[in-house]
Amino acid sequence: MKLNLPLLALSLGAFGIGVTEFSPMGMLSVIAGDLDVSIPTAGMLISAYAFGVVVGAPILTLGFAKMPRRSLLLLAMSLFTIGNLISAMSDSYTTLLVGRIVTSFNHGAFFGVGAVVATQLVPPEKRASAVAAMFSGLTLANIGGVPLATYIGETIGWRSAFMGMTVLGLITLIALRVSLPKLEVDGQTSIV
Repeated sequence: MKLNLPLLALSLGAFGIGVTEFSPMGMLSVIAGDLDVSIPTAGMLISAYAFGVVVGAPILTLGFAKMPRRSLLLLAMSLFTIGNLISAMSDSYTTLLVGRIVTSFNHGAFFGVGAVVATQLVPPEKRASAVAAMFSGLTLANIGGVPLATYIGETIGWRSAFMGMTVLGLITLIALRVSLPKLEVDGQTSIV
């Protein structure tokens, strides 16, 4: 069986997004203590991410609908990486909140466009398997990535966990850039 490197890169991106989305839940007490906010206030970091997903998905997917799919995936993963870097370097709750929102803007577009791209990387009879393979990264994030990030956050520090996610974003960016073929937009996309 031949390894599909573009599909592996998409799965790696899904893994990183999953870790970034869910790992702060396990680090709320550490973040709250470090930034001198209450745990419910720190919990707003989760809500801010969800808000960013809701806002970012239509903006990126529809606003950049004419952009080649590869470029849109690279843009989404760039937002992911920049947002995690902001989070890793934040020295205040507000900066961390901004980092979480920036990070979340990629979420909907990456999964939506990534699923479409995954189907274009394989023969028609393997399209469902390709989408499943991409989303396996999200499953693996919940099984291993989130607990690992939480452990790092608790033992080394939450900023280190976000820096690890930043590095994962850079690796994914390189993998997508190197492995994905140029995929042109096929059709018209509009909000109406």
